[in-house]
Amino acid sequence: MEHWKRTIERANRCFMLGELVDAREAYLQALALAQVLFERWADADEAVAACVISHHNLADLHLRLNQPEESAEYLCAIHQRLLQAMQDPRLAPALREAALRQSSKTYVELLNFISEHGEYPRTHRLLHIDAVAPTPLHHGVH
Repeated sequence: MEHWKRTIERANRCFMLGELVDAREAYLQALALAQVLFERWADADEAVAACVISHHNLADLHLRLNQPEESAEYLCAIHQRLLQAMQDPRLAPALREAALRQSSKTYVELLNFISEHGEYPRTHRLLHIDAVAPTPLHHGVH
């Protein structure tokens, strides 16, 4: 977790300084760490939050680069990952529940993105799937 945090902080500094190539590289490193450690993190909420933050930071970076379709890809990727994690019986219940809690945030981010930047093929497909086949909530998840 500490290595991921330091990597995100370095990326954020680069982003704020306008060093976008270095920021992108560090955000990608943070994302790779978050993905590798997703099932191994001691705290399920932190594991899911690290993945969400990593994806959303990359989405923000691509908006700054005037690449909204790339931004949409990152927003969709994390939302879809959380939907899959929620339903994955091999994952620990705490991780599935954390994915459920965070999925409402990633959904709102997607809707905000679309209202501001319009739809893209992947956002349309992902939201259409959600509308046609809503994800069932598991008992005991609040």
